[in-house]
Amino acid sequence: MLVLNVGSSSVKFRAWVLGPAGWQLDCRGQLAGIGTAPVFRVWRAGCDQPADDTPYGPIDDAATAVAHVADWLEARLGAGRVSAVGHRVVHGGPRHADPVVVTSEVLAGLRELVPLAPLHQPACLDGIEAMARRWPGVPQVACFDTAFHRGQPEVASVLALPAHVRQAGVQRYGFHGLSYEYIAAQLPRVAPDVAAGRVIVAHLGSGASLCAIHGGRSVDQTFGMTPLDGLCMGTRPGSLDPGVVLFLLRELRLGADEVERLLYGRSGLLGLSGISADVRDLLASDAPAARLAIDYFVYRAAREIGALAAVLGGVDALVFTAGIGEHSPEIRARISAACAWLGVSLDPDANLEGRTVISARSSRLRVFVIPTDEEHTIAQHAARLAGLPPLTGVAGHRWAGSTAPARPGAGS
Repeated sequence: MLVLNVGSSSVKFRAWVLGPAGWQLDCRGQLAGIGTAPVFRVWRAGCDQPADDTPYGPIDDAATAVAHVADWLEARLGAGRVSAVGHRVVHGGPRHADPVVVTSEVLAGLRELVPLAPLHQPACLDGIEAMARRWPGVPQVACFDTAFHRGQPEVASVLALPAHVRQAGVQRYGFHGLSYEYIAAQLPRVAPDVAAGRVIVAHLGSGASLCAIHGGRSVDQTFGMTPLDGLCMGTRPGSLDPGVVLFLLRELRLGADEVERLLYGRSGLLGLSGISADVRDLLASDAPAARLAIDYFVYRAAREIGALAAVLGGVDALVFTAGIGEHSPEIRARISAACAWLGVSLDPDANLEGRTVISARSSRLRVFVIPTDEEHTIAQHAARLAGLPPLTGVAGHRWAGSTAPARPGAGS
């Protein structure tokens, strides 16, 4: 069973093999640098170093990258052995509240959502089509980053626009749902005393968001209709006055495509600092603009934690996850310090070491670091919908090399 996470510049994958003891994780990897300098890396289960670390020639699109991944998997595992492919699809729109087996009708409907996620959606769908051509007849399952947030109260998803606009699908959807679904499933194991309570999860990476979860269900989150809203991100600005877009169009005379490239690729931490979209680079820099970018990133996160605390009517726990959340003690410490009014207090040693529980004994809120695993969530859904044996005994599984591709600036 294969899970694919296809982005505009990389293809990440993970493969499981079914044996007598059930599904066993075989390998994970990524082909990064699509359109620039592609490099293919694979970590096999139990290995700290990449089994393959190969520069490729030009690869200009996601479909070609997926074909390279398929070539490697067939050489390793043999042709004709793939039983199902699970895909991360960023936007499910108003129709999809659950994962679904991909059909031509489903694919056509998802193509209609490209304007809602122009940076992410086309690559996801190109990957699905490439797999269908490569392995026709193999079930493909689309798992949506928006699905976990469906069922939120109407006041959390509606936008204050006329009815004819809302009827066109204009609403708040939310993203990173596969990550939040995984964390919600892990909380009963990691922290049963707060799993049914009020939890704010901070998914902090190059894409960043927060989610308010009560009783394991999404109540509200920081994204909007598209992945541009909410927190400051690596190259995306987060919340923005709509008048800014009008100003860019009318006064600066930027075209719509130019505005799209600006908002998706040249804003956020990169735009503020003028140096890098990577938190590691900015923390290491003495440049005032780098400090401003980090200060703003922390400020926005703390501000939105306060807003979600109000939505929940109080908070029992705060969870950090994803590339920055899992790997940057300094960012965790700074956000926690800004939330001291909520009763957040960290154990400095636990935070520095990245333990599961990093709150001090005196803290009113329990604070956790829980590594996310979107691929595991996708694999669970793919196995179920393809009629395969369920994944058991691998939830929360950490294996040598599993965090190798991650970095403090990583995340989608």
